[in-house]
Amino acid sequence: MPMPAQPKIYHICHVDRLPSILSCKGLFSDAKVLEHTLPGTVVGMSNIKQRRLTELRLNSHPTLFVGQCVPFYFCPRSVMLYLMYRRNPELDYQGGQDPIIHLEADINETIEWANAHGRRWAFTLSNAGSHYFEDRANLAQLSEINWDAVQARGWTQCKEEKQSEFLIENSFPWGLVRRIGVSDNIVYGQVLNILQQQEHKPTVEVKAEWYY
Repeated sequence: MPMPAQPKIYHICHVDRLPSILSCKGLFSDAKVLEHTLPGTVVGMSNIKQRRLTELRLNSHPTLFVGQCVPFYFCPRSVMLYLMYRRNPELDYQGGQDPIIHLEADINETIEWANAHGRRWAFTLSNAGSHYFEDRANLAQLSEINWDAVQARGWTQCKEEKQSEFLIENSFPWGLVRRIGVSDNIVYGQVLNILQQQEHKPTVEVKAEWYY
């Protein structure tokens, strides 16, 4: 599968994190989250989060830890979402996939913003929580991502490559979120209610195909 003409990136979070994201005017890296006491359910594996904060650096930016970046996948319906769906016992979060929302942005628009604001960014060719990922900081190398794996519905044989990530230093502005994908009408209503007083309102859609 060729690289999409306009690749999108996806950050997943619990719907109850949305108010704090809005109050902070965007997403924070795990490193910055630790500097603040922010309400909302934390998802993900705590041991991997710690490794990203203290062990895993980017080769393209040797002084930058993975955990100092806001992470995005290149697809919805990620491997991590599957672990939430299956209520994997390694996860502290056991609430399932339904309350998880996808925040979608455009990678070209994001990189343009990052370059204009002096934010370092990179993308990985596999899971950035592992000890053996490769990363790039050149948009011309985006084709090195295994796009077949990224778009695969059945990913058992390409699990690591499906988890390729886009990483942006410190924070990500709310104004770059262009669409929010949700699991059902209940969460759809919750998101619309939370966004009611916001000047920037991304499109909100029920995207059942983004879920397991």
